[in-house]
Amino acid sequence: MLQIKKLFKRKDSPTTVHDATPPPPSILALAEKIATTKRQNRITRGAVPSHLHASLRIECPDPTAEEKLRDDNQQLGQRLVRQENWQGLTRAIENADAANTLTPGFMSVAELIAFGVRADVVLAAEHVISEIETGVAKELLNGIEDFEHVLAENPDNHVIACIVAQTHIDIGWAWRGTACDDEIPLRNLEAFNAHFERAYDIIAPFIDRFPTSPLVVATHCAQVTGAGGKTHKIADQYERLIDLNQHNPRPMRAMGSHLLPRWFGSYDQLELEARRTAARTEHIWGAGGYTWVQFDAISNDDVACANLDLPFFIDGLRDILTRCPTPHTANLLAAYCANTMGQGVSENEQADHIRRRIADCTEWIVREHITELHPMIWAHAAHGFDNNLHIRSPQKFAASGRDDALRIMANLFKSEIAAGNSIVFTPEGPRAIAT
Repeated sequence: MLQIKKLFKRKDSPTTVHDATPPPPSILALAEKIATTKRQNRITRGAVPSHLHASLRIECPDPTAEEKLRDDNQQLGQRLVRQENWQGLTRAIENADAANTLTPGFMSVAELIAFGVRADVVLAAEHVISEIETGVAKELLNGIEDFEHVLAENPDNHVIACIVAQTHIDIGWAWRGTACDDEIPLRNLEAFNAHFERAYDIIAPFIDRFPTSPLVVATHCAQVTGAGGKTHKIADQYERLIDLNQHNPRPMRAMGSHLLPRWFGSYDQLELEARRTAARTEHIWGAGGYTWVQFDAISNDDVACANLDLPFFIDGLRDILTRCPTPHTANLLAAYCANTMGQGVSENEQADHIRRRIADCTEWIVREHITELHPMIWAHAAHGFDNNLHIRSPQKFAASGRDDALRIMANLFKSEIAAGNSIVFTPEGPRAIAT
């Protein structure tokens, strides 16, 4: 990875690295491919089995309000960077960051715009990494090198620094993947470490200068959870990020995952931080802070699941839906209980008992809170909300989520359906109507 390290130390001239790997499709071609896939996904978001369609009538907005907002903000970042309008980008991200603006699905608007900015570069890099056999392809370095030059021209711009650091982080993870260290080629680990070291060098000057910027703190969080992270730093860093916007549960979920023993923590620390978060955010989430921190951790670890304070967790589910009764949240929690936890089986009897109890919550969530169906959430829930999941056919993926949801809901209402009723989901919830 000598080429990468040299690149990071030199911004005044382009780096040329010769490689026999054929060049990837152009960045614009890859971007258009993504747009086409999204259009096809929304056109063909699957037919459902006729017997389920006849008994369940539920609106399936396409796109959902959440999907539209995410797309709009990512496309804003993508459009502005293609126009090389870094001033407009900086202004848009600074405004969203200062206002702590979130989508209904708790996504930071500032981070969505920033993701759109780096999406073309990261996608091209991922393509090259998946194809390369030896050395470093010149095409892998072009995009990030261009970003480095922009940063060199704007050394005091913390927004640009975050974007470039996040790009290095994304490319670093593309090199590493999710396998254990001893299963990863040395070249890939070296590239992973080099990108994360460069990300720290970029973000370090801004950590103390912008302590109240969620974007800066989130970028630092992402960097310290990479190579060489330390347990106390992880917990402290996430606590800072959570306290900057306690309405955003995503850092809580991420902290829970990273406090598992397989990463940087322990089961005792996970439980402690979940309770501390619940206490600090009680005025917003009730018991929900405990639930958010445990949310992904217990779905990925049998011991964490077996150790769960189940009544506290279920109280948190109810408090979350009371305080944030949106269709997105209802679908997220219903799909999580039914698909993520309900389908999990292990050799740990206590963990499986906890999973069954959480799966039982699906019924009251659906009956009391579901008003429309969001298939993508259900599909992702079936795969444990795996951020590294590669989806070959988004339309089939969404259709599988829709079929899962309808199957589960039809089973919940089987007595009403058997009595000759159709289940109609209204803005006030599901209603049984004689057919």
